[in-house]
Amino acid sequence: MLQAPLTGNETMALGQDLERPAGETAWTVLDAANDLGDTITIDACRRVIDADLRGETPARSDVAVLTAFFA
Repeated sequence: MLQAPLTGNETMALGQDLERPAGETAWTVLDAANDLGDTITIDACRRVIDADLRGETPARSDVAVLTAFFA
């Protein structure tokens, strides 16, 4: 998972930040993926956004696609 530095040795996984939940991160990735025409990432973003809107946890495979987009 994508790790965001906090303070000291702490890290937080993608979607675990209360300020920027997975759904909000997915919107950002979706915008970039649309610009690049990356249909696999676009589909994963949509599923993460849908899960977030339903209050569900997104599939790990979809979160992995979002994470790989930053790699």
